Amino acid sequence: MDISQTVRNPFLLKIIIAPERPKIKCDFIKRENLNMNIIVAVDRNWGIGCNNKLLVSIPADMKFFRETTTGKVVVMGRRTLESFPNGLPLKNRTNIVLTKNKDYRVKDALIFHTVEEVLEELKKYDSEDVYVIGGASVYRQFLPYCDVAHVTKIDHVYQADAYFPNLDEMEDWVVTADSDEQTYFDLEYTFLKYERHG
Repeated sequence: MDISQTVRNPFLLKIIIAPERPKIKCDFIKRENLNMNIIVAVDRNWGIGCNNKLLVSIPADMKFFRETTTGKVVVMGRRTLESFPNGLPLKNRTNIVLTKNKDYRVKDALIFHTVEEVLEELKKYDSEDVYVIGGASVYRQFLPYCDVAHVTKIDHVYQADAYFPNLDEMEDWVVTADSDEQTYFDLEYTFLKYERHG
């Protein structure tokens, strides 16, 4: 789904023309022209969770996640899968789970044990239909293979024990679209689209 075309209600993203930034050379990874996505909700400190739970559940954010990833491929860690209702894979999606546990099995999910195995499996799909959905270690491991990040940024600081890399501090990531400020009770948040440049 093109984030700039997501429902006007409740938000509409504004396209941002990003200035040129110095190119960062990344010789340590073989990107193989991947163009995968990340989708994440973060607080002001880029916290994403605590005790294997989301920091907050915002209905509009949940709706955006559902509409963006339905019919797509989602990549996650075992603990993220187990945080879902009844520990079951997400419906109407191809669920790919990364875990070190060689004996781990779950119905309706594809289980892999290394990043390399996951990347090999993902060659079967259009990379633009692949969404990395957490948790923290999976985000870090797959960030080098993603070119688009859909970030719901919440203007609040929560107690967190899991964090997403701060894209604002990375010169090769720029905001290319954003929504008007949204509110949920007393919370303020914004939908942002980051893209890798260079």
